[in-house]
Amino acid sequence: MQWQDRKAVGDLHEQRVANALRARGWTVHPCGQGTYPSQVREALRRTHSALRQFPDLIAARGEEIVTIDAKDHMPSARTNRYAISTTTINAGLQLTAVHAPTPLYYVFGDLKVLTPAEILHYTDHALRHSSGAYHLVSTHRAHPFDDVFGSAAARAA
Repeated sequence: MQWQDRKAVGDLHEQRVANALRARGWTVHPCGQGTYPSQVREALRRTHSALRQFPDLIAARGEEIVTIDAKDHMPSARTNRYAISTTTINAGLQLTAVHAPTPLYYVFGDLKVLTPAEILHYTDHALRHSSGAYHLVSTHRAHPFDDVFGSAAARAA
């Protein structure tokens, strides 16, 4: 799959996540690499900067603020595990350390949710991808979307 194809799928998932958040009373705005001019995106692609892994969305509800990195094409249909790149996890941990207490959530294609710290915790002593490039975490460890961001039904009631 080419980068443009992956980007199109990722954009659709980001929109799905943004819509799900809005249905729960969150104000959502895009951020990160997808919002930069093409020249900046091209330059970032040639670096190892953590800015390449900046979250896709920022959302607020009342005084609460969160960041979200939408991760689609997961989980693996054969292993029931999410594969999250080590680079992504390291950048997420850096981001949350610098911007604490603002949380970063990874929202997967099945609308389940994990934080960078949870992924690191759940995979610290677990089987690693043979390349070491990915953390593999069981889908059973992830939180339901409504448990993290609230229920749309509860908001409508």
